[in-house]
Amino acid sequence: MGLKRYTIKFLKNVSKRDLPIFPKTIKSRVEEIIKERLTVNPINLGELLRYKFKGHRRLRTGDYRIIYHVNTVKYEVTIVSIKHRKDIYE
Repeated sequence: MGLKRYTIKFLKNVSKRDLPIFPKTIKSRVEEIIKERLTVNPINLGELLRYKFKGHRRLRTGDYRIIYHVNTVKYEVTIVSIKHRKDIYE
């Protein structure tokens, strides 16, 4: 019996505002990481965040950061934000 895969959900602001502005190469790399890594083991991959992002995790991909929340009961990962590292925590 294999591991149960997590489903990925995006907040509206991510799919409408964050993703469309990325260059194609960055966008495809981010989508690949989300699809291949966050669906399998999102808890052990990302670093737990504090302060205003308490309860969320961060995954680094080059100069970009993916902020996400894991629901272990429903096996869901909600992508909260994807931005350049200089803009993500504002």
